[in-house]
Amino acid sequence: MNSPFDLTGKTILITGASSGLGQQAAISSSMQGATLIITGRDKTRLDETLKRLKGDNHKAIIADLCYEEQINNLVDQLPKLNGVVYSVGISDLTPAQFLNSEIINKNYKINFEASVLLSTRILRKKRLLKGSSIVFISSISTVYPFAGGAMYISTKAALEAYSRVLALELAPKKIRSNCLRPAFVKTHMLDETAENYSRAVVDKIEEQQLLGLGEPEDVANAIVFFLSDASKWITATNLILGGG
Repeated sequence: MNSPFDLTGKTILITGASSGLGQQAAISSSMQGATLIITGRDKTRLDETLKRLKGDNHKAIIADLCYEEQINNLVDQLPKLNGVVYSVGISDLTPAQFLNSEIINKNYKINFEASVLLSTRILRKKRLLKGSSIVFISSISTVYPFAGGAMYISTKAALEAYSRVLALELAPKKIRSNCLRPAFVKTHMLDETAENYSRAVVDKIEEQQLLGLGEPEDVANAIVFFLSDASKWITATNLILGGG
């Protein structure tokens, strides 16, 4: 009997696959037998991810999802999909009193609008097969906010609301939509947070997480679960990966 976590025969699109959680999601999914289409802005790093994938027939497509024409070009190259992982985002920390239109627009453009517009195009082009799975990377900060994270947290909360609406609209096709809420994970984004904000704050957060900082594999394993048939009766949820 095959494992319910097996992704053999499934074709998965993963955005933000050139680094961090998106990269590890692609690697872990390929280890479970999936055929991957990975996308990102940096060709060199995306090619590096491609080399690390297990199996054959994977494909890398360069695209900056902040531009609709590049979204359209990406979707036009896609085959029928069994799943999509949206792992695009920035952590731009700005105290509320210093927010302005430029900061607000930048955060929403990258963290929210890019994934929504890509999702819209995929649905219009009917690229998702019946029984497919959509996974958005949100953040535990939508439940446990932190000072300076107004825009980052707001965009993630918006993404969660959007995911729940997708779950409602796509349920007749047995297409499910879920969010993951990771706490702090050892990625390049965490290093940037420590450098641009405060190493002391990151250290304090690590102390508060009972199991310490997560590894990219910890999040990727949850992504594999949501992409697999093991989660075929789960939709419109927000799973916390918080290390306690």
